[in-house]
This record gives sequence, structure tokens and C-alpha cells, in this order.
Amino acid sequence: MKIFVLIKQVPDTETRIKVDGPKINEAGVKWIVSPFDEHAIEEALKLKEKTSGQVTAITLGPDRGVEALRTAFALGVDRAIHIKDDSFNPLDISYAAGILSTILKKESAEIILSGHTAIDSQSSMVPAMIAELLGCANINNAIEVHVENDRIRCKREIEGGTAFMASEVPVVISAAKNLNSPRYPSLKGIMSAKKKEIETVSVSELSDGIFASRIEVVSLTLPPERPAGRIIEGASPQEKAIELVKLLREEAKVI
Repeated sequence: MKIFVLIKQVPDTETRIKVDGPKINEAGVKWIVSPFDEHAIEEALKLKEKTSGQVTAITLGPDRGVEALRTAFALGVDRAIHIKDDSFNPLDISYAAGILSTILKKESAEIILSGHTAIDSQSSMVPAMIAELLGCANINNAIEVHVENDRIRCKREIEGGTAFMASEVPVVISAAKNLNSPRYPSLKGIMSAKKKEIETVSVSELSDGIFASRIEVVSLTLPPERPAGRIIEGASPQEKAIELVKLLREEAKVI
């Protein structure tokens, strides 16, 4: 069974982002594997144990992306592919899906796992777009994954409950938070990951001009600072309520 897991490198959620024109200033930014992708890696490793398959991790982006693949190696994946693209725009989901689908088709991937969303762009669209380009099923928000020969059965979260879906391989599955509890890398795994070979593929070898970036970021701005809170004065709750209504009508002009 050829199991592939898609990894996106994103800024740590505690990183204070600074804007530098049309992109963020990467100085001092700590880069991590997108948290939902950690659940995808864990599930890929569990499927490997059940099926004796091979797990390959793939990331698309600049040179720093190899650190995400080293993390995947430390956790136990068998193989890692870095699609090198120094100009990669993480907001261009159509381009990312096109490039990733090209290599997945070339590799004859059977089970493709990813997080259900990346914490930077939060589009949740790349797995579905890859499935469309590959002409295979897409099962999103999976909280259980079972393999029976070449058939995949998943339990997935939907609004107000759960649903079951089944598909032949190939299939694209996006992992929900409740799918599993990601393991931690062992010291032995971390040390051995430093020596393992990462296969590097230039994006030009895959796109051949078919998939081109369609989004140009002109500028980025941070959201405005949230104004300080205001305490409503009054001797009683009733007086405070009257003052609040007055402020909403006369200052905020929302009523």
C-alpha cells in the first residue's frame, strides 16, 4: 500500500507576525508542521503498521521546508519528497493542488492523507482539489479510518453528527482533530532523521507550465489593534443598562 501524507510548514501559532510589504517578515519566525497535518502523519503511520505499506511525506515550498520533513522522518515515515519552490505563495491553493496532484499521480499514490485545514491559509480546499484533479474520492474531517483490502471506510464529522463513507483506492482523506493523538518523536528518531536522504524535486520538473501561480499578493496588513474595553459606571444594574443603551445609540450608533 502506497501511503502519502501531505505536510505544510506554517508559522508557530505563538509567533508574532510582522508584515514586510506583500509577505511576512520571516526573521525570528518559528516554523512548524501545521497541527492538523500531525494527525495525518499519525494516521499514516498507523495504517503502515496495519498494511505493511510505505509512508511517504511530501511538502511544497522553499528550502526551510526540509525541516518539516525531518520531523516526519523522526516520527517514522519511510520516505520524504521536497518539491522545491522558492516563490511558493501559500495562499495560492489552486497552484498547490495542481503541483501536488502531479507528483501523487506520478507516484501512483493509493492513500493520500492531509490535515483538514492548514492554520495559515485555512482554506480547507487543497485536499478536495487534489481529489478532483486525480479523479478519485475525497473524504474530509475523518475521525476513523479502516482499511479492508483495497477498500477504505471512514467515519467523518458532519454538522450535528457523524457519517460513514467508503471508497476504493486511490482516495484523499483529510484528518480531523479527533482522528487520533499524534505521537512524539523519540530521541533515536530525531537523531536518525538528520542522516536520512530527502528527495528534492524542482517545481519546474512537475508543472511544465501547466500549473502556474494565479494569485499575486500586492500587500499585507495586520488587523487593527483592538480598542481597550470600557467600564460602564452606575450605582445599580438598571442604571448601567440605561447608560449602555445610551452609548450604543449616541456613540456607537448601532441602535
